[in-house]
Amino acid sequence: MTFPRSVFREDHEMLRDTIRRFLERECKPRQAQWDQEGRVDRETWLKAGREGLLCTTLDPEWGGAGGDFGHAAVIVEEIARSGVSGLGFGLHSDVVAPYIARLGTPEQKQKWLPRCATGEVMLAIAMSEPGAGSDLKAIRTTALREGNEYVINGAKTFISNGLNCDLVIVVAKTEPELGAKGVSLILVEADRPGFRKGRKLDKMGQEAADTAELFFDEVRVPVSNVLGEENKGFAYLMQELAQERLVIALGAAAKMEAMLAETVRYTKERVVFGKPLFDFQNTRFKLAEIKVRTTAVRMMVDQYLSEHLKRKLTVEEAAIAKLFSTEELSKALDELLQLYGGYGYMMEYPITRAYVDTRVYRIYGGTSEVMKELIARKL
Repeated sequence: MTFPRSVFREDHEMLRDTIRRFLERECKPRQAQWDQEGRVDRETWLKAGREGLLCTTLDPEWGGAGGDFGHAAVIVEEIARSGVSGLGFGLHSDVVAPYIARLGTPEQKQKWLPRCATGEVMLAIAMSEPGAGSDLKAIRTTALREGNEYVINGAKTFISNGLNCDLVIVVAKTEPELGAKGVSLILVEADRPGFRKGRKLDKMGQEAADTAELFFDEVRVPVSNVLGEENKGFAYLMQELAQERLVIALGAAAKMEAMLAETVRYTKERVVFGKPLFDFQNTRFKLAEIKVRTTAVRMMVDQYLSEHLKRKLTVEEAAIAKLFSTEELSKALDELLQLYGGYGYMMEYPITRAYVDTRVYRIYGGTSEVMKELIARKL
């Protein structure tokens, strides 16, 4: 970058070195296999757990390293920079596990979190439904109480880690007549009778990400599986979604930097009409424009990361970070890919994989349109 980053400490950078080595050694050589199989193998998760790369912010009491969000951030950044596709580490460690760590009872934490940190248990969260994506108030899945049990019925879709998951947080209506005020978060083990994992969804990118449909047909779980208080689920989601959106912004910023650097290298090597592509004024001007936008994204995301490390990041600020970074990434990748000509349409090039893998950044975690609505409410 054009200025030194001050948001990270030495211990953060030490972890950065560890995750870089892990990605080179354990992930890149397996990417083709993961793409073919449509999921990341469990042994890679277990190796990540052994190296302390999962659930880095968990308290040591629950099996974590006791780190802060800076440790999580360097892992998110390095996965984005590496071009490794389909890893569900960020969702598992920085989106789902925090719900259990913050809302779980001591018994729930002891039962699940140590095995989440080792990679023995993979986590997912089931929010989106066939008829309710970003509009969580419109969900139709129910968890109705019968004695000491909840009986869950419904269907979820676009669930990341859906095929691999051992435990899923299900967003369901425990009192449907109350609308958003009747939503609860329920822990559902993957081996519960009536819980079925559907097909792996055929996506335009991230082939190794095991995104799936989930079905609940009279699934019975004990009332003790509720996370936090009954009917408080919508409020809990709003509190935790800010971090999820910052995670996406961090990945977008790192991917933008990596693809700019890769394209500068490519244009200096690629010869067109007898001279390097970089020597054409149009190329240099286009790269310069993207450099400016990449720097702006980095400065914004680092500032919001700094705020989040102090636990001061608001829902509105997280929406700003996600909206700006993902929209700029999408525009930059389109312009960078154009500089590759026909090669930019070939999946063997990092720019092409980045183009298809990151298009979803403007959709998951809340669409760009939802981010604009959240921002507009505070104007």
